[in-house]
Amino acid sequence: MSLAGKTLFVTGGSRGIGLAIARRAARDGANVAVVAKTAEPNPRLPGTIYTAARDIEGAGGHALAIACDIRDDDAVAAAVAATVERFGGIDILVNNASAISLTPTPATPMKRFDLMFGVNVRGTYLSTQTCLPHLAASAKAGRNPHVLNLSPPLSMREHWFQAHTAYTMAKYGMSMCTLGHAGEFRPLGIAVNSLWPRTAIATAALQMIPGADPGQCRTPEIVADAAWFILTSDARTTSGNFFIDDALLAERGVTDLGRYSVTPGAPYLIPDFFVD
Repeated sequence: MSLAGKTLFVTGGSRGIGLAIARRAARDGANVAVVAKTAEPNPRLPGTIYTAARDIEGAGGHALAIACDIRDDDAVAAAVAATVERFGGIDILVNNASAISLTPTPATPMKRFDLMFGVNVRGTYLSTQTCLPHLAASAKAGRNPHVLNLSPPLSMREHWFQAHTAYTMAKYGMSMCTLGHAGEFRPLGIAVNSLWPRTAIATAALQMIPGADPGQCRTPEIVADAAWFILTSDARTTSGNFFIDDALLAERGVTDLGRYSVTPGAPYLIPDFFVD
């Protein structure tokens, strides 16, 4: 069980969960294409594609920093081509890039609606479509290819929609890609799964949740460790699942989750959206 020598294409990999997944793979000696928009430092958001690449290489992997807007067809095609040129192929696609706006309908400008659908749904679909020939080649070579979408289980309950209909639709769009692509790509030997955290994760996106206390969150490493178990699973038998991070870790024998808490021994952790 190792990602040594595997090549990952990670969208939104400059910080947060995407970077944590990349670093975990790097510990095995993986190659990682860090695909994100942040090429210049932003005082409000930590990290760029270049600082992420340094972190990955410091963890033992090989990195390629690629500035890319995943809503742009040509940019994604160029990013995939650059990754294949550098590392010889793509074995794993991590669709992590996401846009969030927890706003009701009157407070959601159509520009924000379009951003969420452009990044979350179209970006996931486009990245998957563009990587597909290389994932299929990975399958033929017996390299156990995976697509992992950072998106929630599909729960058609009113309360997950009513406060932020647009955001829920956009995140569920990513999960619908999992549902459809798992069936479509199974004959090719490519696994497609979703992974979602049970609790809020201490990332920059936490700023979008009013009153959220980072001390009542878990760190991105819990998602990264869960992702590692998925990505090292047999692609032929592990597909079409909507995994929850701590439940998956428990299944794999990881029961001490205290080390993932921002505040050790915190009596309360903020539950994430979409987990019934």
